[in-house]
Amino acid sequence: MQKYNWNYPTTMWVGQNRIKDLGNACKNLNIKKPLLVTDQGLARSEIILSALNDLNDEGISVQLYSNVVGNPTGTNVNEGVDHYKKNNCDGVIAFGGGSGLDVGKAIAFMSGQNLPLWDFEDVGDNWTRANSAKIAPIIAVPTTAGTGSETGRASVILNEESRCKNEYAYSSKYGIYSFSKRLRGNSLIKSSCKCSK
Repeated sequence: MQKYNWNYPTTMWVGQNRIKDLGNACKNLNIKKPLLVTDQGLARSEIILSALNDLNDEGISVQLYSNVVGNPTGTNVNEGVDHYKKNNCDGVIAFGGGSGLDVGKAIAFMSGQNLPLWDFEDVGDNWTRANSAKIAPIIAVPTTAGTGSETGRASVILNEESRCKNEYAYSSKYGIYSFSKRLRGNSLIKSSCKCSK
């Protein structure tokens, strides 16, 4: 498969083994110490272990947060933000299906916010409360085909108190850099950096 890039509006890097370009994506976004966000099952998989090895070999000091659950929760996001801050991370690599990607995007978003996640529910103009200058750059690596979460600027997170799933959409200045394992061993990298108008 030939390698190529395209935008809609997230930049897509497409081609066989593009996952090997993960370090280049970090460098393009000036990420030197990313937090890799995934679930416990994927954290033990060959694709994650290989990505962690490759990043370390390229001098990128990656941290791992793997407590993501299906139907991700506010607790997942808060724990991830704590891990991000405690380890002085400067970007996020969200790896997995919709849950891993949604939590990763929410961590990147919340890492620089002062209000609780629930204040940013996608209702009315709540998104204007966000400090868009403090949103961390993110790389998304989808391992499934279906949710499309790797291309969007929103997350669906379960509020454990209300037992409601809410969508959180972020400022239009927020963007994604993303990679994905495709069928037949091909990889898709969907990427956009923290954008400004």
